Amino acid sequence: MSLTDDPYLQPILFGLFLSMYLVTVLGNLLIILAVSSDSHLHTPMYFFLSILSFVDICFISTTAPKMIVDIQTQNGVISYVGCLTQMSLYAIFVCMDDMILTVMAYDRFVAICHPLHYQVIMNPRLCGFFTLLSFLLSLFDSQLHNLMILQITSFKDVKIPSFFCDPSQLLNLSCSDTSSDNIVRYFLAAVYGLFPISGIIFSYYKIISSILRIPSAGRKYKAFSTCGSHLAVVCLFFGTAFGVYLSSSVSHSPRKGAVASVMYTVVTPMLNPFIYSLRNRDIKNALRRFHGRIFSS
Repeated sequence: MSLTDDPYLQPILFGLFLSMYLVTVLGNLLIILAVSSDSHLHTPMYFFLSILSFVDICFISTTAPKMIVDIQTQNGVISYVGCLTQMSLYAIFVCMDDMILTVMAYDRFVAICHPLHYQVIMNPRLCGFFTLLSFLLSLFDSQLHNLMILQITSFKDVKIPSFFCDPSQLLNLSCSDTSSDNIVRYFLAAVYGLFPISGIIFSYYKIISSILRIPSAGRKYKAFSTCGSHLAVVCLFFGTAFGVYLSSSVSHSPRKGAVASVMYTVVTPMLNPFIYSLRNRDIKNALRRFHGRIFSS
């Protein structure tokens, strides 16, 4: 389903989403290059930030290019295999975003609440394990969605009320008994939604409690500034996801739900590099040094 049927808005939407996609890819790519090229940023916090940037590039690349082509050609058709592929990749990268943000919250918890043991706890082996575990859990979620979708037999010549193959919209196409699918969906919502949010809330509860016990106002600000960017990204990610869920529950207009999904799938990955580059002094300095090396050579 297209975002609008107005032919006069099509060129505007094409230019807007193409610009947003290019800005997202360039912004996240700059963060990856800045972290990898600057030895000062070879820490667990920035390692996970570079992973998050890579995941955001992949996340937006699963939906935005197809949507941009559809706007330009005014053809919203996708093949069966293409739809399953898009849905699988979407499920993997949205879960990876979720998992990495949770791991980053744990990293900030260890850094602020156990600073003397930070290097020992957050060693390279554990960072690699967390990254691999995040990917495997995301892959498991994607495969479960695939198994549920493959049970739908009448899956040709159907209209999907979204601008991409949203797993939740595809599951609603089933005409058979969906009680078992609903149980799996609730299970996945608990594992990939409730548990990560609970972990993030607990981490920040301990972080705020530790910061409040610091006597110096300057040290309080410095401690909170190290996790301010992450907290902003967490609020943006889960806030837009919750907004999409509410809009789909309250509004019965599929197009309004599709517009709300744009915030979640396109706007959030675009804003993440801006939040980190504007609020984080280390990233800004690394980008300046990277810029200087590029133009000096």
